[in-house]
Formats: sequence, C-alpha cells, structure tokens
Amino acid sequence: LAIALYGLARHAGAVPLAETDALAGWLAPHAGIELPDGPLTVAIADADTSGDRITGAAHSVPWAGECAATLLAVRAGDGLRVGLVDTGDLQADHNLAGEPRDSLVFDAPADQLRAVDPALGIELDRRGAWARCVQIVGALDAAADLSVRHTRERIQFGRPLSAFQSVQQSLAGMAGEIERARAAADLAVAAVTEHGFDSPEADYAVTVAKVTVGRAVGPVTTVAHQLHGAIGVTREHPLWLFTLRAQSWTQDYGTTTHFARRLGRLALAAEDPWDLVTAT
Repeated sequence: LAIALYGLARHAGAVPLAETDALAGWLAPHAGIELPDGPLTVAIADADTSGDRITGAAHSVPWAGECAATLLAVRAGDGLRVGLVDTGDLQADHNLAGEPRDSLVFDAPADQLRAVDPALGIELDRRGAWARCVQIVGALDAAADLSVRHTRERIQFGRPLSAFQSVQQSLAGMAGEIERARAAADLAVAAVTEHGFDSPEADYAVTVAKVTVGRAVGPVTTVAHQLHGAIGVTREHPLWLFTLRAQSWTQDYGTTTHFARRLGRLALAAEDPWDLVTAT
C-alpha cells in the first residue's frame, strides 16, 4: 500500500486510495458493514447522541461527493459509532490544491450507526496520518525532480541555473529535507509492517513521521518555487500539483503542531526519553 500511495502522489494521481483501502475498507468490517464496490471515504466527526438520533457535522471529508459511499465515524460520549450515511446534505468544498474536501451535515437514527471499540477511532486517525506522510514524500520527490530539471534547462547569464553555487546549495538543502522526511516515513512503514497499526511502535513512528514530514514541507516547497521563478506559480506548470498537495496534506488527520505536542507528551511520559528513541 505504501508503494502504491507513494507512486500515485509522485505522479499526481488524484484518487482516494488511502480513504478506500486503509480507512473505509478496514473500518467497515469491524462494524459488520458491507460496502459497495467503488471508491470510498470516511467522514470523521464529533456528534451529539442525545435522544434517539445522532447529529453533527463532518468537515473536510476527502472525496465525499466523488465516492460510491461515505462511512461515518462519530466520536460520541458512549464511544465510537460507525455507519453508512446519505451524502445528500453535502456542501462541496476543496483544499488548497483543489482536491474535494466536503462538509457533511448528518442527522441519523441512533440505531443506524453501530458501536465499535473506541480504540478503532485512534487507529483510524493514525492510519490516515500514516498515509499522508507517505503521499507527501512522493509529492516532495516530484517537486525536487522538477526543480532539478528546470535548473539544468534554464539558461541565465550564459549558463544553466544549476551551475550557480547558490542554486546548488538550495537543491542540496531541499534534498536533505526530503531525505529526513523519507527516513521518518520509512520508519513508520517499517513499524506498521512489523507490528501493525494498533501497536505502540506504530504510534510512536507515525507521530515522529507526521512531525518530521510536516516540517520538511515548508522549506522544500518554498525552495522549489524560488528556483522555478514566475513560471512555478502558474497553473499551466505542474509544480503546483505537488507543492500545494503536500501543503494541504499536512493538515489532514492532525496537524504538525498537534503531533509535535503528542511527541513531547510521549517523551515526558517515558522513564528515559533516550529509550523511547532507541527502542523503535
């Protein structure tokens, strides 16, 4: 799955693979829900469960208007509830990169949503964060490749931009940020592969990856646009397909700041923070 997610992001494939496979396709069987064929997504929201109905709103739902079904996962006072919902009350919207991020208002009978283990809600967020880290690395690799090619081809003052030392330093700095992000994402993939998404090892590794990858996005996308100059901010040039997606994906399933605070809490709770780092 990581290979497929990386490849799609690397080549600007706009499809809800993470939402279909890693999220909805995983969560629905835990609730005994049969899903239709086709692309799927998950709407995550807090809800009011007073009385015999569950009401609320889910915001920034990926691809809701484009999918065959939307699986609603609501966090309520009595735990996590899951069920298929009608997307008739959908308010279409999009993220910075133009990808669908819709809002869904729901008002469903309480018995329409099935109660599941609350721990699945934590794993759901972790799975989404993991997927976005892998996708971001793919997008950053594409932005770096475009930058290298542009600086080799663009002639200024009689020689390619890549011949200037300052440009070389910028490209090297970009590569360093991406490799740091890749190492963290690879750690998360390895932890999930060996221990599963519901393990403490995966919790730590995904938290580290979300922080490291998120912090790399700003420097990499900034340098990419600086090296491209004016052409890099036009819609006709493909650079925005990668830089804007990377920037948008850092906000999905928890921000960089949210995970940085979580990483700090993990370190403070450990008997020896060094053991926390070296044991994974």
